[in-house]
Amino acid sequence: MKRNTRTFATRLLLAVGLISLSAPAFADFIKDSKTSLELRNFYFNRDYRQANAAQSKQEEWAQGFLLRYESGYTEGLIGVGFDAIGLLGVKLDSSPDRAGSGLLKRHSDTRKGTQDEYGELGLTAKMRASKSVLKIGTLMPKLPTVLANDSRLLPQTFESGQLTSLDIDALVVDVGRLTQVNQRDSSDYENMTITRTGAKGFTSRQVTSDSFDFASLNYKWTGNLATGYAYGHLDNVYDQHMINLTYVLPVATGQSLKSDLRFARSTDDGGSNVDNKAFGAMFTYGLGGHAFGLGYQDMSGDTGFAYINGTDAFLVNFVQISDFASKDEQSWQVRYDYNFAAIGIPGLTFMTRYLNGSNIDLGSNRNEGKEWERDTDIGYVVQSGPLKNIGVKWRNATVRSTNFGSDLDENRLIISYTLPIW
Repeated sequence: MKRNTRTFATRLLLAVGLISLSAPAFADFIKDSKTSLELRNFYFNRDYRQANAAQSKQEEWAQGFLLRYESGYTEGLIGVGFDAIGLLGVKLDSSPDRAGSGLLKRHSDTRKGTQDEYGELGLTAKMRASKSVLKIGTLMPKLPTVLANDSRLLPQTFESGQLTSLDIDALVVDVGRLTQVNQRDSSDYENMTITRTGAKGFTSRQVTSDSFDFASLNYKWTGNLATGYAYGHLDNVYDQHMINLTYVLPVATGQSLKSDLRFARSTDDGGSNVDNKAFGAMFTYGLGGHAFGLGYQDMSGDTGFAYINGTDAFLVNFVQISDFASKDEQSWQVRYDYNFAAIGIPGLTFMTRYLNGSNIDLGSNRNEGKEWERDTDIGYVVQSGPLKNIGVKWRNATVRSTNFGSDLDENRLIISYTLPIW
């Protein structure tokens, strides 16, 4: 497990130093601490269906260990503490001709396939005053402009600082800066880049960036209505402004209509050609254990939607494989969910959806690009007995495209269990 030892030592000294400032109040620091170990057993199979595919399939199996520690805070006007996370991925099955699933770290010489194990140790110093918390170190932000990805064996992490404030009732404020990223199949931190999946039409003079600034406001007007604004700036690459609104309309007993509206404006910051307007709307009707969803997403401008490579995108049609965010793409989604708790089987859930995208601009003298994706998830969490809290999930996806992209069938099987240690 490679690690920048100077950064590690700096973090450790910072955390210990902060704690020592409030040594008389150390009791709350210990009393409110918690530790857990999450186990993930992950099988991934992606079968490329086109005859000219460079690799016929990706197929790997791995075991993940995620040890999390969160301290309490010392007493006083300013409370201090620290968090730690230890991540380890172990190869169970892979080969050079089946690698690349995102589960395992690859050798620098890709002909050798993947490494037997990889991981990360991260520390985060934190300070709390009133209802505001400042964290510096290893973080996994979940904000509209930067959504750390956790869809494989180990999560994506960032070197960052983030201030979160809840001092004003119903208002959540987040501000901060990311400096480097550790991807989900890596143990090395690196500068950030813009995603280039799909046909987004990006060109850039600035290939990487070591600075992403963000700020967001989310205000809950009532129990059913919330609005938000978010800003993101990947230095020398792009600027981004986002607004969103969610509203849940009670229709009758056991019935509701949820509206989720999102708009983003992205422009270049001198080192790229980013120029995009992204609009999305998702409407979900809940009826007992059933949920029926209908979504629409529209891209306009000179490029597709911009976001940091490896992260999730804050888009209604960002799904298991595709983001449906290529240049000029228009897409729609139909979705159905069912929670079997409604018929007396708690812990069992089902989801299926279909998305279709068209009008993709592939450049001069090329035909319009099209794509569709179908996803199905079935999950169960054991509710009682010696196997309580063990979760099993099967995720299936099919993707087909015209004039660009890859045709593929994908299956993921994940068995997970979180063990509270204290």
